Amino acid sequence: MKVTDMLRVKGNTLYTAHPDQPLAEAVQTMADMDIGSLVVMEHGDLVGMLTFREVIAAIVANGGSLGNRHVRSVMDDAPLTCTPETEIDEVRRMMLMRHARYMPVLDHRTLMGVISFYDVAKTVVDAQDFENRMLKAYIRDWPEDTGQPPAASPAG
Repeated sequence: MKVTDMLRVKGNTLYTAHPDQPLAEAVQTMADMDIGSLVVMEHGDLVGMLTFREVIAAIVANGGSLGNRHVRSVMDDAPLTCTPETEIDEVRRMMLMRHARYMPVLDHRTLMGVISFYDVAKTVVDAQDFENRMLKAYIRDWPEDTGQPPAASPAG
């Protein structure tokens, strides 16, 4: 499965920030939209990512407040990216190696979407569930999973 398949199911709503935007405003957007990241765009190009990880680090560094900082001062200016053609297994490996929770998807320089570690995990679980159902259907008379333990056979 490829990233393009995941984006097709997920949809293409994108939330962005500008690097010169006040950090407090960007954080307000994240809270209002219940999202964990914003793609930072400047002149139509991806220039960074702002996630709750950078926000928390900025709050700690500033003694518990956001202060008057701007997005540019705390964003990740070299975010991990992938393409729509990247295989999900490769995305999973990349995210695990970099401890990345969010990954912009770029088709050349065009932002196509953002996938999260949750999106990747959900896709993997859904694929495994589908495969499991297909295997059970292939095996004749496979008992349905009722959530109950199998009945004990009489001792004999």
